[in-house]
Amino acid sequence: MPDTTITPEERETGRVFAPKYDASGLLTAVVVNASSGAVLVVAHMNDAALSATIETGKVHFWSRSRGKLWMKGESSGNVLEVVSIAVDCDQDALVIRADPAGPTCHTGAESCFYRLLTAEDGTLGLELIGT
Repeated sequence: MPDTTITPEERETGRVFAPKYDASGLLTAVVVNASSGAVLVVAHMNDAALSATIETGKVHFWSRSRGKLWMKGESSGNVLEVVSIAVDCDQDALVIRADPAGPTCHTGAESCFYRLLTAEDGTLGLELIGT
């Protein structure tokens, strides 16, 4: 849980890592490809997922739908190897630069962000990126 003994100023400008979890005990984690900078996945981490990520060097998340800890790629082998972890100003979100061992999305796409939102004649739709 977050360190409540530090001031907001210390959290925002200090050198102490004191993650600020939300009411559900989660942080937002944005994972980007360390080589290309492409966003691969946005998911959530609790303290256990963050600890496992730091300890193993492989990205772990907290699955809200399954209610359990999971390592990205645990069944597919398409793990995300951590290169670096950046923390935002108020320590409630992370950007993880990672080297993917294969497709990141469960659909087999390189990234979970493979469609663009379009608006044609006032109708919203989706278009595959690169097509």
